Amino acid sequence: MTENELYEKVISATVGELLESYPLVSDFFANLRIPALLPDETVPELIDRFDDVTAEEFGLNKRDLPLEISRFILGFHRETDEADVVESLTIYGGINKSGEMENTVIDLLKGEVAAIVGPTGSGKSRLLADIECLAQRDTPTKRMILVNGKELSLEKRFDMDGKLVAQLSQNMNFIMDLSVRDFLEMHARSRFSKDIEWTVKQCLACANELAGEPFEDKTKVTQLSGGQSRALMIADTAYMSSSPLVLIDEIENAGIDRKKAVRVLTKSEKIVLIATHDPLLALSADKRLVIKNGGIVKVIKTTAEERAVLSEIEDMDSRLQNLRNALRAGEVIMTTDVKE
Repeated sequence: MTENELYEKVISATVGELLESYPLVSDFFANLRIPALLPDETVPELIDRFDDVTAEEFGLNKRDLPLEISRFILGFHRETDEADVVESLTIYGGINKSGEMENTVIDLLKGEVAAIVGPTGSGKSRLLADIECLAQRDTPTKRMILVNGKELSLEKRFDMDGKLVAQLSQNMNFIMDLSVRDFLEMHARSRFSKDIEWTVKQCLACANELAGEPFEDKTKVTQLSGGQSRALMIADTAYMSSSPLVLIDEIENAGIDRKKAVRVLTKSEKIVLIATHDPLLALSADKRLVIKNGGIVKVIKTTAEERAVLSEIEDMDSRLQNLRNALRAGEVIMTTDVKE
C-alpha cells in the first residue's frame, strides 16, 4: 500500500476501524497526548479535538496529522509483494585468509537448513557476517550474496523496516525491564499481529518447549537464563519475525532442544544457516559448508547413510540428556544409567 492510498484510508476511517487494522496507532495518539479515543468518531473529528498548543509543542500542523499517521504506520508495516519473497540465497565464493580463491557457488532454497562446520577460528562467524550484511564483494572475504539470483541495492541491503536477515548470536542479553508477556505483546503490536493473544501464547509455549527450564509470562526478560533467552528469541523469530533468512551461531551451547529449534524455524519456510560443532545439528541439516583457513573448502549434501547415523546420535544425545536431568534433579548416577 502506498503512502497516498494509506492516507485516503486514514482520513475516511473511524478511530475504531483504524485501531482494529493498526493497533500500534494507539501509541501514536498516546505520545501526542490526544484525549480519550472514541471508536465511532472519524480520524478528522479526533484531530479537531487535538489541542493547537500541544500540536505546536510537537512541531506539527493539525492538517498534517493524517499524513503523519500514515507515515507512522508505514514505518512499521510493509505489505509483502512478490519482490519481497525470498525463494533462494546464493553465496559466491571469495578468498580465504591466504588470499586463495574459494571457487564455490552455493544455492540455498526456502525451507533449507545449512550447517557451517570447521575448527574454532576457521571463519564460520565471518561467513555468517557476510550473509548478514548481504555482502557484495565489499567485505574482507570478497564474497557476494545474491537473493533470488539478484544483487541487492544498498537501500535494500540496509532496509531496517523490512530486514531480510535475523541473527541469533551466542550471547543473548536483555536490557529492558519488561515481563516476557510485555515483550512479546510489544513485538506482536509492532508487527500488526491480527491476534496478539494467540501469537503471545504460541511463542511462550514454543519457548518453554525448547528451554531446559520452563518460565512464566510474568517473568522479567532480564531474569531469564541464557538458554531461556535463546529459546524465547527462537520462538519469537519463528512466529513473529518476517525475516526470511535466519543465522544462528553455536546453538548447541544454549541449553535448549536444538533439533526442535531447527524444526520450528524451518516450519516457517525460512532459510536457516547454523554455525556449529554439534554432529547432531550438522547431520540434521540438508547440507554442510566446510570452512578451513577462512574459506569454504567443501559443500557436502547430507546422505541417506548419514541420516541413519543421525538416528544413533539422537539416541546417544537422549541418554546424555536423561543423565543431565538426573543430575539436575539431585539423583545419584549408577553404572547402569551410563551403560543402558
